[in-house]
Amino acid sequence: MSIHKEGYKILAFGFITLLVINLIVNIIWSDYDLVKWAFIICSLMLYIFLLFFFRWPARHLEPDHGLIYAPADGKVVVIEDTFEKEYFNDTRLQVSIFMSPFNVHSNRYPVSGRIKYVRYHKGSYMVAWHPKSSELNERSSIVIETKDGTEILVRQIAGAVARRIVTYAKENQEVMQGDELGFIKFGSRVDVFLPVGTEIEVPILQQVKANKSIIAKI
Repeated sequence: MSIHKEGYKILAFGFITLLVINLIVNIIWSDYDLVKWAFIICSLMLYIFLLFFFRWPARHLEPDHGLIYAPADGKVVVIEDTFEKEYFNDTRLQVSIFMSPFNVHSNRYPVSGRIKYVRYHKGSYMVAWHPKSSELNERSSIVIETKDGTEILVRQIAGAVARRIVTYAKENQEVMQGDELGFIKFGSRVDVFLPVGTEIEVPILQQVKANKSIIAKI
């Protein structure tokens, strides 16, 4: 277990900010031990949460071209056929994973292949489980073409709390199943769009983990 690189600046800024606040509290309320200890305890709890949020567990897997792994930690909230109009412009099988602030927020490639399409879209910040969040929220869409020509779209979606989507994918890049796709900060959702008829391996409301849980078979 280590700390993700996306958390370095936030953790450094948070540490300095909390330290300054506690120094000011100690000066202003120097005679009120209860107030000082309350700020210290709250600051420690907040910083521990930040450390917990930016944790980065080591999860290695042996790539399997017949399997599709979960690209994120969280709960499966959608499994349905839907019309995908950004890239495919046809009906796809959508699997959506909601990531709470307590999940690991590093996203992984569900399959190996070549990146055919990467687009970032500015947008709203409605709750990530809202059906329209996939179309209206801030988001990044990445299409991966597997070696057999199957195209799979992975979409990172910001939520009501998230304000920063990081995507590492570049067009024409060759990627390996299980490697890092990106990171979403503070509560979000990841959608996967598969060919209709794909064999799904998880039920609705199932908790899944990136690089651990198989969500479908090609």
